[in-house]
Amino acid sequence: MKFFNVALTVVFNVAFGLAAASFSGAVVAQAGTSPDAPKKTRAERAAELRAERAAKKAAAAKPAVEAPPAVADEDQMRATERVLFGEYECEFNQRLQVKLDPKYPGYANVTGVGVNFLMKPVASSTGAIRLEDVKNVGLLLQVAGKSMLMNVKTGQRVMDSCVHPDQVGTVKN
Repeated sequence: MKFFNVALTVVFNVAFGLAAASFSGAVVAQAGTSPDAPKKTRAERAAELRAERAAKKAAAAKPAVEAPPAVADEDQMRATERVLFGEYECEFNQRLQVKLDPKYPGYANVTGVGVNFLMKPVASSTGAIRLEDVKNVGLLLQVAGKSMLMNVKTGQRVMDSCVHPDQVGTVKN
């Protein structure tokens, strides 16, 4: 029986020793370093992490390059001629500015408190002029008596009862 215990112990130690040696080799191979390589200090590891985070942050901070809007066609140019450019007085003492865009012919800049849109004029069959945001967020609707700025994504009015000086005389009380 003593012989059996000794033989079992030898077999177990040899098998365990080989398994441990192959496991430690796999760990070294996964780490990509030799066991003799000097270990990094805590400060070196922290510096590497900071550098990685800064690189990720810089890559995320790059602004997306926006494509210019399509060149205005004849219909858009005719609609641009009918847009009422200038300052609008809106309800709640808000103001809206509509200006011809100097960079893109046939387009208008619509600005106000919290509002800044590049818009494309479109004529409708009813005589109204729609200024549609090129990013599909805003819509300025100009009718004979007033204008209204809407957020088409939420379906809410951003500014209502906006009146251009040329629209003042057309409203009947």
